[in-house]
This record gives sequence, C-alpha cells and structure tokens, in this order.
Amino acid sequence: MMCLVLFTGCGKDAEGVSEESKPSDVSTESEAEATAEPTPAPTEAPTPTPEPVFEDGIVDKIPVADLGIMLKDCGTIQEISYTTKAYYGDESEITKTAFVYLPKDYDETKQYNVLYLMHGIGGNEREWGMYNSSSKVKAMMDRLTAREAIEPFIIVAPNGRSCTDFANTNADYNSFYVFGKELRNDLIPYIDENFATYADYSEDGYDLTEARDHRAMAGLSMGGMQTTNIGLCECLDIISYFGTFSAAPTTYNATQIAGYLEVFEEYDINYFYSMCGTNDGIAYSSARAAVTGLTDKTDMLTDGENFTWQTLPGGHDFNIWYLGFYNFARLVFQ
Repeated sequence: MMCLVLFTGCGKDAEGVSEESKPSDVSTESEAEATAEPTPAPTEAPTPTPEPVFEDGIVDKIPVADLGIMLKDCGTIQEISYTTKAYYGDESEITKTAFVYLPKDYDETKQYNVLYLMHGIGGNEREWGMYNSSSKVKAMMDRLTAREAIEPFIIVAPNGRSCTDFANTNADYNSFYVFGKELRNDLIPYIDENFATYADYSEDGYDLTEARDHRAMAGLSMGGMQTTNIGLCECLDIISYFGTFSAAPTTYNATQIAGYLEVFEEYDINYFYSMCGTNDGIAYSSARAAVTGLTDKTDMLTDGENFTWQTLPGGHDFNIWYLGFYNFARLVFQ
C-alpha cells in the first residue's frame, strides 16, 4: 500500500525562506510607498523688504519712512505759558501759551538750536498739529533725528497774534504785524531762560544777537508773511534762518525786502528757503513776488548757496506746508 503525505505551509516557502525567518520590520514595496513622508513642494524665498531711499537736498515728496509715528526713543511736546503784552492795543500784560518740541534725550546740560514755527491767519498755536504724540511735525523730527539726517533742535509753536483777543481766530489781523515785539522782548527771552539754548540768558538783559546763528523762523501763509516781514526784515540781528511756505498776500515784494535788508548789512543770512504750490490761488502771486529777482537786488542772498525758491503743483494746504517744513528742517542749522 502506498501512502501520500502532503506538506502545506511548513518548512520553506517558494523562495526557500521560512516565514518565521523573515524580519518583522521589513515592509513590502507597497507598504513603503503608503507610509513614506510626502516630499515638500519647493517654496520661494520671501522677497526682502527694500530699504527706504532717502535723498539729500530739497525733494518734491516726503518719504513715507520719515512720516511714521515713533512710539519710543522719540522726542516730547510740552505746553508752556509766558507773559507778554498786547502790542496791538493798549500793551496790557497778557499770558499766552505755546507748544515746544524737545528732541529725544533732551539734556539741560547741552545747547540746542531753536526754530520758531508760525501758523496762518485762521489758525493758532495748534494749527501745525504740534500738540500731541500724533503730530506729523514731531514724527518728521523724530525720524530725521533717529537716522542722523539732522542735528536735534527745539521747535516753538506760538500764537502769532499780539493782542488781548489772541485766542479768537477772527481777531483783527493787524495783530500779526506787531508780533516782532513779542518775539524779541518776551518769547525768545522766555525760551532762552527756560530751555537749553545757545543764548547766555540773564534776567538783567542779555545780547540776543550772540546766538542768532542758532535761531530760525518759519511759517505757513500768514506765518510765512511774518517770517519775511518780521523775521527777515526786522529781526535779522537775532535770527539767521528763514523758511516761508505759501507766504500770504501782504508779504513784502523783492524790492521792499532788499530795501529792509540794507539796514542789516553787518549780518549775514544763513539760509532763506521759500516755496509755494503753483495752483495756490491765494498766495502764489505774493510768494513769487517776494523772491523774483531778489538775489539781483541784494548781495546777501545767492541762489543755490543760501537761497532757494521751490515751486511744484499744489494748493494752499498742508500737502505743500508739510513738505516745506520737511525740506526746511533738513536745511536749517547745517
């Protein structure tokens, strides 16, 4: 009798390897494909943020990077009160307020240049917006100082009306024309007494002329008129930098300015910067008349050296005035 014995699943498989001898951690090809990590798709390198471009000299547009509000490591603004007189009127004693910008790390042991910044006929000491931390003037100053484009300096924004009714923006505009007395007799001495300026202040009286190279005056519209008629033509002995932005219709013309400057032949003009928008129906003709031929009428000003007349499209508004301030801030005290 023949016996048939069948072997099913014992011993070696078809390839001669026992099932028990296979490594348990070896996956089949299909299993490897199923569990493999997906290959990440290539990513593009982020586009680097371009460095802001800053131009030297006079520009036609304020760089955005110089307009951002700085929340720390920046200057401060404070409100002051000072005693003066109603020079347009009975000269009675009055108390007025102004705003003062002090640069970052202001130090009483140092000395700082000072810019007196004037407003227009319908404004007051707040018109430039220089009364809180959101001020564009402050932002520009903080940014320019931080990147060392300018030396730190103080800015004083006063009320340009020298009358008892100075708080009224509709007060008699003639009060603007006597502001020079207040500036010379009261405001500048107050600033020199209470802040770290270049002046050698004394309550018994002192020579304001000695620090003239460290003072500037600038203004918009009616404040531009004051800068020309009062600052340049009356106070050249105590101020040497001037900036006018859309100077008002009653601004002296070039012939008049040259005539007034003859009185101050012993003093130089460090810089006179004037600008206006060509679409300004209020001030363009007067601003242009103040500078047309001026360098030919006086030896005290030379175009491109200590004098600039800038025109560009624009009206009677802060688009022009902030640009004027920005350019002047980079010219002054250089």
